[in-house]
Amino acid sequence: MAKKLDPMDLKQIIRLHLEGLSNREISKTLSIGRNAINNYIQLFKACDISLEDILGLSEPAFKELFSSRTTIKNGRYDQLMQYFEKMNQLRNHPGFTFLYHYQEYKSQVEKPYSYTQFMEHYHRKYSALKGSMKLEHKAGYEVMIDYAGKHLHITDKETGELIPVEVFVAILPYSHYTYVEACMSQKREDLISCMGNAFRFYGGVPKAIVSDNLKSAVSRVSKYEPQINKSLKDFARHYGCVVNPARAYSPQDKALVENAVNLTYQRIYYPLRNMVFFSLTELNKEIRKLLEAYNDLLFQRKESSRRELFQSVERSTLKELPQATYEMKEYRRAKVQKMGYVYFSPDKNYYSVPYRFIGKQTQIHYTRSWVEVYYNSERIAIHKRERARGIYITIKEHLSSTHQAYKDWSPEYFKTLAKKHGEAVMMFVEGLIHQSDYPEIAYKRAIGVIQLHREYGSERLNNACQRALYGNALKYHTVKNILKNNLDKEHLSIDNLNLTETHIPKHDNIRGAETYH
Repeated sequence: MAKKLDPMDLKQIIRLHLEGLSNREISKTLSIGRNAINNYIQLFKACDISLEDILGLSEPAFKELFSSRTTIKNGRYDQLMQYFEKMNQLRNHPGFTFLYHYQEYKSQVEKPYSYTQFMEHYHRKYSALKGSMKLEHKAGYEVMIDYAGKHLHITDKETGELIPVEVFVAILPYSHYTYVEACMSQKREDLISCMGNAFRFYGGVPKAIVSDNLKSAVSRVSKYEPQINKSLKDFARHYGCVVNPARAYSPQDKALVENAVNLTYQRIYYPLRNMVFFSLTELNKEIRKLLEAYNDLLFQRKESSRRELFQSVERSTLKELPQATYEMKEYRRAKVQKMGYVYFSPDKNYYSVPYRFIGKQTQIHYTRSWVEVYYNSERIAIHKRERARGIYITIKEHLSSTHQAYKDWSPEYFKTLAKKHGEAVMMFVEGLIHQSDYPEIAYKRAIGVIQLHREYGSERLNNACQRALYGNALKYHTVKNILKNNLDKEHLSIDNLNLTETHIPKHDNIRGAETYH
């Protein structure tokens, strides 16, 4: 199948190229074929604008610039790789032969490779698995992350229940400088929070994050084309690095962090075994103390500690932290309603967008502080997030001329509007708004009452509102029925107005109207 590269991936290629990485190193970091990297670099350099300017393009402009060259088509090679993935699982089965599997492969595809090429591609891919070798790691190039397989615990003060917590581990392969943090889960928000804390602990950012195939990091696991979770990819974009998941079932790709987890058991878990903690804050405070001692230990075969090696060599190779702290983005889809708002389900609120997008399907990107609305990858609205529920958040310029009057809705606005038709109409509308818990509902009813003057005139409307006020019946349908049945034309006597006695006899077991509010 063709591998689709989105603009974020293409910009990562440019960023790594500008940082001085070779095409081979970029290919390895991003898990994209080297020939594809070569083609894209040539394509970028052939543009009339500089690579730095290309990086600054918005996503729609970027897509327009490279609209016809955003896919890599090599289905023949992909078929071979997929077959190798299944075949290699049977490598140690008695009676296995390459010739047998080549004949099977040849019968399954339309354009098979020759047997010589079949074997050449296989040995290129799996030659490294025949033995182990010591990998040389570059300073500041990558950080490896993982979760420990065993849990630590915090104790519920009320019940004494032991609550298991996850332990996040990060290591810089060159200096082995290690970061450890306890968190409540392996979910995206906890993973991204731990990653941000790790970068602040290191005081900088490496070029790549090498993760295990965690569900919170990888949406679709594959040895060749893992699909990175959108939130983690956005996190990496914010910090100017890339995410490079380890291959599935390939622990050698992250051997250092696996070893760091084992050392964490020895240096942190074991000293904490008899201690009781009632919160994550207390637990992480003690972990940080033990972590400092662990990073200060001298290597057995070196005359330095992890901290000394990090501070003397690796720290200067890390990229600077961005000024703004990253806020994790979540995503929702929403259709623009007829009034020009999108419904934001997490808070049950409505946010305005430009009225020309009415009826369009949009994507909402939101953080703890902001709500952004996108249409076809273009941001069309941004709002400060409101936590109160059931409200309309409006930018007046978003509304059409016929809708902008809604922005001015307020109790005073409707009282002024009603007063033009009489004092009783104004008092009725004021009472209508006062008794409602949700102002927008009262505003709609007030409009309905005021607009009755078009059919019946202001004088009759004022008389009908006066009669409804005497009956304490503050409803739109009450006024409408009075006008419809011509009850506003009937004279209200003084006796009717001063009637205070009820036709119901007094009794100790009967409660009056004052009991009900």
